[in-house]
Amino acid sequence: MQAVIIEQYGDNSVVQLAQVERPFPQAGELLIAVHAAGVNPVDWKIRNGAGQRMGLTLPIRLGGEISGIVEQVGAGVTGFQPGDAVYGIIPAGGFARYAVASASAMALKPGNLDFIEAAATALGALTAWQAMFGLAQLAAGQRVLITGGSGGVGSLAIQLARAAGAHVTAMASTRNEAYVRSLGADQFIDYTAQPFEQMARDFDVVFDTVGGDTYQRAFAVLKAGGFLVTAVAFPGAADGQRGVRVARVQCQPDAAQLAAIGALVQAGQLKPHVATVLPLAAIREALALSEAGRTRGKIVLDLR
Repeated sequence: MQAVIIEQYGDNSVVQLAQVERPFPQAGELLIAVHAAGVNPVDWKIRNGAGQRMGLTLPIRLGGEISGIVEQVGAGVTGFQPGDAVYGIIPAGGFARYAVASASAMALKPGNLDFIEAAATALGALTAWQAMFGLAQLAAGQRVLITGGSGGVGSLAIQLARAAGAHVTAMASTRNEAYVRSLGADQFIDYTAQPFEQMARDFDVVFDTVGGDTYQRAFAVLKAGGFLVTAVAFPGAADGQRGVRVARVQCQPDAAQLAAIGALVQAGQLKPHVATVLPLAAIREALALSEAGRTRGKIVLDLR
């Protein structure tokens, strides 16, 4: 079968389609016929060299977010059977016709999502869930600012925070205002108009999906004792001495949370936005689009 691999770190020139053996599920695992795979910043970051820092060993099979059909179940697996439609995240190997996944990292696909939409949901929704509810303990009635509100993670974060009863302010560029408001944002900040820290204050929680200067300036909009959680920056020791709490979310597979997210999808309270669908052969184009950082919603590979 074909799979996307890198044998060295570098730019898109190191990304290749190679013929590899079909994987086999071990105990506790599922073999999944992959129908679609989400493309995420972590994929090109691994390609750029982050794979080494993450403890991965070359050659590396790229792809960590999939949806598809269970082909085979490993020993000891309960709750799944061949033919089930599933979605979730895996450590590697998702950009391929078949992939193995831990049963504890997958959930049944919501019936009102197709496979493309499901592959655009799991990683972003889990990241937002674990950041806002797991780390920052966002609760109904609190005020949250979500930076990068039009992106794959931010767009899902807006909907999750709104479903939890929080007052949601989302930040994006001018062209994305209507889209961000359609997701349920109570207030919109156009970061191209003026510095966002001059436009709103006293947030209980900031969920940062942008990093860099945005992350540093976000401290100014938190109330005393507030919580800044970032998906991209690396907080330093001094950041925790500003009278607020700060943490970086590192998304972890969680079938129970995926099931809860799926329930919100089924209830019509959460829906992913797919920006671009490309075939597996266009993986370099997909990674370049993701790296450019200007996509509204998610990039997905169609492997059917």
